[in-house]
Parts: sequence; C-alpha cells; structure tokens
Amino acid sequence: MDKQLSSPSYRPLYDQIKVLITQGLIGGEWKPGDVIPSEIELAARYKVSQGTVRKAIDSLSAENILIRRQGKGTFVATHSEEVTKLRFLRLTAIDGKKELLQNELISCVKSKADAYIAKILEIKAGAATVEVKRLLTFSGRPLIYDHLIVPAVSFKGLNSNKVEECNGSMYSMYESQFGVRMIRAEERLKAVAANQEVAKSLGLKEGYPLLSIERVSFTYGDKPMEWRLGLCLTDDHHYMSELE
Repeated sequence: MDKQLSSPSYRPLYDQIKVLITQGLIGGEWKPGDVIPSEIELAARYKVSQGTVRKAIDSLSAENILIRRQGKGTFVATHSEEVTKLRFLRLTAIDGKKELLQNELISCVKSKADAYIAKILEIKAGAATVEVKRLLTFSGRPLIYDHLIVPAVSFKGLNSNKVEECNGSMYSMYESQFGVRMIRAEERLKAVAANQEVAKSLGLKEGYPLLSIERVSFTYGDKPMEWRLGLCLTDDHHYMSELE
C-alpha cells in the first residue's frame, strides 16, 4: 500500500475520507463495477458528516474513479463501460466521423526492464516485464504503432493469446483478468520520424513524420503499471484533449 495513503492525518478531512475510500479500492473491498456503501453508511463508518463523505465522493467522481448513477448509487468505475473504454485514446478524425477501431498483434514477448523503463515503472533494472507491440487500425487503415511494457509480476500469464482475445482495450483486459485498473495517465507528445520497423508496419516511407505519444498509466495509490509509446499517423487525424 502506498505510504502516503496509510497516513492521511495531515490532509483536509474530506481528503482523508477520500484516501480511506481509495484504500478500500486498493485492498479489493470494492471491485470495478461494484456499488459502494451509501453516503450515510460511509459517514457512520468513518464517523464524519454526510457532507464530508459527499465531497470526497465528488472528488473521486471527478477523477473517474467512481461513477454516480441517479437513483442507483455510486459505483466503482470500470474500463468495460463504453464511456471509459477508450478514455485514453485521443486520436480523432479531423472530420469528426466515428471509426471502427481494431488492432493487430505484432508481438508479445517476455523481456527485462532497462534502466529507463525500470525508473518509470518503479521496478529494479533487469526485472521481468512483458512487452507488447500492436498495430491499431481506424476503419481498416493502420494509424498507430502501439508499443507497451508492463511488469510481469503484476500480469502473470499475460501472453499473445490474451492480447488477441481482448481485441480492443488493453485496460479492460488488465482489469478483468489481472485486477489492475488504470485510473490516470501522464503523456508526453513530440514529433518524430518513422524508423524502418514502424514505417513498414504503417505502410510509410522511412523518415515519415509521426506524432509520438509516450504514456505512463497509474493504478490506485498512484502506482505506475504501464509504459506505452504510440507512434501516430496524423495526416487526416489529430490529437484532441479537453481542458478544464
């Protein structure tokens, strides 16, 4: 468990309750898709006002960790829902048309973390990892060369069959088969030139300009669980992000 989460006393009261609810999620008390206790029940459990609990739940809802449903209660968010399935995919057609998204597995192999990946995933250099490369197609056209690495200890049994069977959101598969839910991500964007391997996969000339999206995804407790590099063809697509 994250050390900061185990000692929330220095935080504002609603934030302490937010941390305690998050600890329940980390410990598996409430799993993705589960309904959590009512505000009244949580207020009694934590010996605080219902308003304090509501503020904590509002904050968790704003972070897409919990979802309120009118007349039904508050649920743990899940990547299996359509509204969140493609939450981190921001490549959009310039004309705004909906597209059929599919993926083709290039490789899924066991590897060892180099110093860079080890630092990002907070594991030891040389630790076992699983490395996946895929080609993401939009209405049959390859647009993203997708390269990801996860720590093997958290994804025991992840192999090419599982990747092909999921045929869609890796995050939904992580959640349903390995109990790992990604709740937030950090991204870094820059322009790059396609190398020989990537150019061949995307049907381009070597050196063709691409948008590089390097992402680190985190689960509960702000623990990094996946490094991912998406190399995107943006001739008639763009990266769209809503800012608040």
